[in-house]
Amino acid sequence: MAAVDTNSAKVSLPAIAHALIAAGRLDSKSAEALYRKSQTGKNGFLAELTSSGLVGASDLAHTVSAAYSVPLLDLAAVDPQRLPKGLLDPKLCNAYRVIPLAKKSNRLIVATADPSDQEAAEKIKFATQLGIEWVIAEYYKLMKLVEAAGTSAAESIDNIVGNDFDFDESSLEEADTDSAEEAVSEVDDAPVVKFLHKMLVDAFNMRASDLHFEPYEFTYRVRFRIDGELREIATPPIAIKEKLASRIKVISRLDISEKRVPQDGRMKLKVAPNRIIDFRVSTLPTLFGEKIVIRILDPSSAKVGIDALGYEADEKARLLRAIERPYGMILVTGPTGSGKTVSLYTCLNLLNKPGVNISTAEDPSEINLPGVNQVNVNEKAGLTFAAALKSFLRQDPDIIMVGEIRDLETADIAIKAAQTGHLVLSTLHTNDAPTTLTRMRNMGIAPFNIASSVILITAQRLARRLCPICKTPADIPDEALRDAGFGDEDLDGSWIPYKAVGCSACNNGYKGRVGIYQVMPISEELQRIILKDGSALEIAEQAKREGVRSLRQSGLLKVRLGLTTLDEVLSVTNE
Repeated sequence: MAAVDTNSAKVSLPAIAHALIAAGRLDSKSAEALYRKSQTGKNGFLAELTSSGLVGASDLAHTVSAAYSVPLLDLAAVDPQRLPKGLLDPKLCNAYRVIPLAKKSNRLIVATADPSDQEAAEKIKFATQLGIEWVIAEYYKLMKLVEAAGTSAAESIDNIVGNDFDFDESSLEEADTDSAEEAVSEVDDAPVVKFLHKMLVDAFNMRASDLHFEPYEFTYRVRFRIDGELREIATPPIAIKEKLASRIKVISRLDISEKRVPQDGRMKLKVAPNRIIDFRVSTLPTLFGEKIVIRILDPSSAKVGIDALGYEADEKARLLRAIERPYGMILVTGPTGSGKTVSLYTCLNLLNKPGVNISTAEDPSEINLPGVNQVNVNEKAGLTFAAALKSFLRQDPDIIMVGEIRDLETADIAIKAAQTGHLVLSTLHTNDAPTTLTRMRNMGIAPFNIASSVILITAQRLARRLCPICKTPADIPDEALRDAGFGDEDLDGSWIPYKAVGCSACNNGYKGRVGIYQVMPISEELQRIILKDGSALEIAEQAKREGVRSLRQSGLLKVRLGLTTLDEVLSVTNE
């Protein structure tokens, strides 16, 4: 009796293979070969078919849709976060390569690549006790959704963190209260803790200034502010938002049960055996959970020296002359994140000598400076800026630093201190130096008090610094340079503008930031204009006559020196 050749034996092909053969998309021999391969391997028939390249995923979906008269859906247009949860067991979805799309009365609408799979239909009917309505989807797009649905939140975080991340729980400073320890036990999910730790370390290594944890309706994202620019870093699963917020609150010593009002706190992270970084934490209730912003406070930033900040020689000389005076008020202005605190602490570092008594009031104190008496303002307890200033004056101070002048009372006490033999340093939120004086006038401060106390105002911005490795000359027309503010005498061919390119050593062509400053000493002529209640325009014109550069002109000087780009200066200054 002759032996039977198993290879030539008739193969019972699946229904979808017959449909493809009937449609002329596949021949019998190829179908049989693919089916045998799928039987011996772990992949199904459709996986083998699409990977073989004989029929593309899109062609397959269209052919099957026409053959079975089943509607076709492009899953690329479907937001995975909006898909209904809990309609079907993820294990069942993974086993039969299906994804539930919606439920309509007693029917379940299910996406599949193979509507002929009777076994899948029976299993789903049995599990849900619902009728099945198939929708065709492209195989690869479907598999992507199936895998995402079957991945847990912990696995998603592990994918972000990676296996090679060395995690040390002890490096995060824990709260020492009993209630905080109880809270830790509730939220101490290893993946969440590990993820937070990685984000903090990554932010520090990438020289970020802030971390933003932002919950939305269907997504959750983490962004870092690097060189003044927000950049999306990770999109962890939305399921972790509560645990992550609780974790941050616990180690920042905040109330984890309070989710209705903003809170502020601090935390520490040990990044090296002898290096501890402080973080300032701010929470904000939003529509879909708490947004958390963490600011990195590096104490070493106050000790970089005045030369590293980017002052030109004449600006530096004016500032040093002002801080060496025995009394008066020095104001630093600019938006949030423009480096005002670093500038003030750099000045305090220069003034910090054994024979000088320095007191600061801040909300909160961001940089720890030994030898300086630092006070955190506490509005709830009644320790306002005004109250702190009043107590300072009874503490025999030489130099007083006020974090921010927010109201008339604080401004009034600060001015009186400056008039009675104290050097007062403070900040204001204004656009430039001349408008600072009119802003003080609008607060209700009398012109003669402003004229007799303020000795110097410096306005500042931070522009991204060009990477010295990859920057290349930019071809900018003379007309565009003139529109930006360059005069004809500047366009003498002795310098060339540069543009950002980008390399492995920088971020899109920029590395670090450089300060743009307007340093305006209050001269006798400016005092006269203030006493006459002159406008900001009059003050600006007089300052220009005295050789004070505007923010735009200071920025253009940085362009001439090849430190930054023209686009960057135009984006941070106004004229």
